[in-house]
Amino acid sequence: MTVKNIQVEGGAGGVEAKYEDLAAMGDLTSDVAGDTLKIAAAGHKFLVEPDVLASSLLNPGGVVKFEAAMAVALDGPSGLTATSAVIGLRGEAFKASRIAYEMADELAAKGLDAARWFGGLAVATNPLGAALVGGGGIAADVYLNYDGDWEKWLVDHPGMVDTLIGMSPGMLSALGIPVDLATTLDLLAATYPDGEAVVKEIEPRLQDKNPPRDLEDLLNGLNERNDPTVKPDPSNIDVRIIKDANNNVTGYVVDVPGTKDWPLPGQVASANDLGVNVDAMAGNNTVLQKGIQEALDRAGADDTGAPVMLVGHSQGGIVAAQATGDLKANGYNVTHVVTAGSPVGRIDVPGDVQVLSLENRNDIVPHLDASDNPDSPNRTTVTFDNNTGTFGGNHAIGGNYTDAAGVLDKSTDPSVQRYRDSMGAFTGGDPEKSQLQRYHVARKGVNELP
Repeated sequence: MTVKNIQVEGGAGGVEAKYEDLAAMGDLTSDVAGDTLKIAAAGHKFLVEPDVLASSLLNPGGVVKFEAAMAVALDGPSGLTATSAVIGLRGEAFKASRIAYEMADELAAKGLDAARWFGGLAVATNPLGAALVGGGGIAADVYLNYDGDWEKWLVDHPGMVDTLIGMSPGMLSALGIPVDLATTLDLLAATYPDGEAVVKEIEPRLQDKNPPRDLEDLLNGLNERNDPTVKPDPSNIDVRIIKDANNNVTGYVVDVPGTKDWPLPGQVASANDLGVNVDAMAGNNTVLQKGIQEALDRAGADDTGAPVMLVGHSQGGIVAAQATGDLKANGYNVTHVVTAGSPVGRIDVPGDVQVLSLENRNDIVPHLDASDNPDSPNRTTVTFDNNTGTFGGNHAIGGNYTDAAGVLDKSTDPSVQRYRDSMGAFTGGDPEKSQLQRYHVARKGVNELP
């Protein structure tokens, strides 16, 4: 096993889940305070109860003691009324703590974005100084300690990708184009045309047909679908129809591989090209996403209402995460997403979709959004170390993300366990009944299959 130093953030055991626990505790405590106050109010009735007042004629001393004891119990320093107030304040404190923690996290993220933006502005306004100080130091490190191997230096310092991308809006602003990172992506996406999706079903290979049993199987299936050495294989989407022994559909697994083509701005190639990357990261509905929806239509997902899992590597993970909201709005029961080596930190995902993101710390691709993934109850991020010394090796599915998935299948981390426990609709299929459908997605008029 090549992966090491596995760390889990977010999900059921994450910080945001604990924030939600604080809020729930605050609500519960406020309810207790309200109930206590109601009991105190009901207790005050006994102080003026006619039967109690009438008994004072027979035992005036006893009634006085009773009234005094009741007054202390209800309104004394430790009485029910005071206790209700204390409990209520504690409930509000729990809620305020949650808000304070969330605000601190949000301010920290915005502060980092702002720092990078101003760094880019400084570089653009004083490029000579930046080249002498920053660039000179980096170049010296590369040539002195890495024998001039820039690739090895960058995979050892992947955080530089976050920094450089985060600086780019500030650099553009210095040129008279006032933008933030989201606007920068929008501008870049506008240079790539999208198009109408044309979807063609093709025959699957026999070895693809077994349904997945666990996370490692899911990633191995995606790796096999992504294998460029198998020819001819023009497919760029798989839909696994998971069925039980009674031939009932329990779920659908959609495999979405990564980028295949790298056209220049203004050009298009396949539905897995660079333009789809940029469009999806900008939050746009891409030709590949449209193809996924049509493939699910053909597989019957709109009719059965069975749960849908999207599994994507690199670009495939970006598109998978971005597609969740649109697919759910169109009636598809998307419940799970798995991404491997994908920059999805700035993509909004509905709160009822469980996302598991695997990221190799030495893979530069997950750094392309210059953002950490949200630490929320429905988003679990697993980071690990596996430095092969090359961009391709650190980003590959096989022997990298597949190995990480194998470790997670045995993990006792609560967030990982909760995710595994929730995906039974996709991992309990009958091999004799489950099916696989493969689809080629193209832009109309561009590289369509005959």
